[in-house]
Amino acid sequence: MTAVEAPGAPAGVTAGVGRTALLVAHARALEARRSDPLAVDPYAEYFVRAAPGCADWPCDPSDVAPGDPVWDRLAGYFALRTRVLDAHLLAAARAGTRQIVLLGAGLDSRAHRLPWPTGTTVWELDRPAVLSFKQQVLDTLPPSPPATTARSATPMAVAPAAATPRAVTTSAATTTSAGTPLVVTPRAVTPPCVTTKATTTPPSATPTALLTPPLATRSASPTPPSATPRADRRTVPVDLRADWTAALRRSGFDPARPTAWLAEGLFLYLPAEAELRIAAALDTLSAPGSTLAYEIKAEPENAAVRAHPIYTTARDRLGIDLLALFAPGPRPRTAEALTTLGWTTTTRTPFDHPTTRLSHRDPHDPLSANRWITATKTHPRTDHRIAG
Repeated sequence: MTAVEAPGAPAGVTAGVGRTALLVAHARALEARRSDPLAVDPYAEYFVRAAPGCADWPCDPSDVAPGDPVWDRLAGYFALRTRVLDAHLLAAARAGTRQIVLLGAGLDSRAHRLPWPTGTTVWELDRPAVLSFKQQVLDTLPPSPPATTARSATPMAVAPAAATPRAVTTSAATTTSAGTPLVVTPRAVTPPCVTTKATTTPPSATPTALLTPPLATRSASPTPPSATPRADRRTVPVDLRADWTAALRRSGFDPARPTAWLAEGLFLYLPAEAELRIAAALDTLSAPGSTLAYEIKAEPENAAVRAHPIYTTARDRLGIDLLALFAPGPRPRTAEALTTLGWTTTTRTPFDHPTTRLSHRDPHDPLSANRWITATKTHPRTDHRIAG
């Protein structure tokens, strides 16, 4: 069955696609508690803690059975995806890009946890209810980085540029038909998923510890992460199925400057025509040097794949029917369309990034159809149009 929104629950994160944001956040929370995490998100546990319906989800990797379809296999996929896309965005920032746009941002905490260079602005676009819930959770956290011992971390081959925390978060006013966010009462800040294990405290949020994507060791500090973003964070409440470009422009976005666009876990849930409209819209706002990363299913999945335990377990145990949420029908050839508009594209599978967390394909593996596509705009826009 699909998740049912509980009375009085924060709208937007307890049912439908919104609940998948909690699934991904909890996967990142579990990853942060591992001794060798692919990515560390100290905010994820707090988002999950603030939402109802997640109390029976495992609090620590030691509570997860090896090979668990959701909390081992699928969670490992989400952790790897986070690491790869973190690296993609930080590479763009090192190359000089200072505009980052997260399409369908959900419970993404990159504005807070990544070491952005000075002058970086991160825009978060999503439905008003999702952004409202997210902000109310952030408002319960301390406003500045805690004074605590940082975890040791081994960054990737190219070290990201240093950044200093900046307490800037703004929200862009926009007209939308998505509804008014439900007001919820912020909860007191407590370390989520408290157990008797000494290793279950949330990770430290000091600047050194946030040099993700790391291969880091856990800290024993229960100090909550900081509510202070590490970039100029601007939230834009919109429905991405409708026009969203005007609201983004009103929030200070400059289409004359290169932009790093991210559509993580977005296009899977949108009709083909909506995906093409978003691609066409962001192209009109992209100066040469802009980049894009997004995720798709390369092909429709057959009955054997649709019966895989990843799907059936998420549906039966968590009430998240991914197959019912995915947009039906064949996917558009968005990468080919972007190429005609002056973008160069690269397509990879999750298995192109070797890691013990995702070292093999299962029989009828749902992850085999997943593709991570990155693109760079190398030429100005021509008269070509993306057909919808």
